[in-house]
Amino acid sequence: MGFGGSLISLAISKWMAKKSMGVRVIETPSNQTEIWLVETVKKYAADAGIGMPEVGIFDTPEANAFATGMNKNNALVAVSSGLLQQMSKGEAEAVIGHEIAHVANGDMVTLALIQGVVNTFVMFLSRVIGHLVDKIVFKTERGTGPAFFVTMIIAELVLGVLASIIVMWFSRKREFRADRGGASLAGKQNMIGALERLASLHPAPLPEKMAAFGIAGGGAAGIKRLFMTHPPLEERIAALRAVQGQ
Repeated sequence: MGFGGSLISLAISKWMAKKSMGVRVIETPSNQTEIWLVETVKKYAADAGIGMPEVGIFDTPEANAFATGMNKNNALVAVSSGLLQQMSKGEAEAVIGHEIAHVANGDMVTLALIQGVVNTFVMFLSRVIGHLVDKIVFKTERGTGPAFFVTMIIAELVLGVLASIIVMWFSRKREFRADRGGASLAGKQNMIGALERLASLHPAPLPEKMAAFGIAGGGAAGIKRLFMTHPPLEERIAALRAVQGQ
């Protein structure tokens, strides 16, 4: 159940993204901006060695973008109308490169698999703990007593929090790699410029179901940092500046 739910979410991720974000897929470009957007995605996809993704635009004043899909050769790359309006051409190209890098790295699949594995362990270990408490502490001899269910629920809650920390840690790590990929495709200075622009715009994160797939997430401090999908933008900029040869 834990693993299957994660795989189902991955399988319907493109459909869910289109519906929840109101993405308009560009079938035939109708203006110069759409022509440029499709051609840029096409070029970077070829450079990254992946199939041409679907290209879409979602209507929001916030500057953001995301990529999703269960197959790197059949993905979706979408940018917001706010990003197209508020970023320069070079900055927007870097954001597109970042999202193409996510697809090429297989980040959507890997994140879903990690989520599935931790879900499985949470469900399995919570039942083991419930069984041990029920049999050893409360001495239930036949069947399962109330202690099993109470302990199992508490264990699922605690282990679920720990599992989320693991998944979010991986989500943050993949952002650094996607930034390097975007820098490779669009240029290091363009990628740094795009991140600096995002920092100045303070974009709101995407809805919870899509948060891990956007170019930027919300900020947090203290223990909340453990549950961030994205590293702070200043850390991403510093990491890119430290990269040599791009």
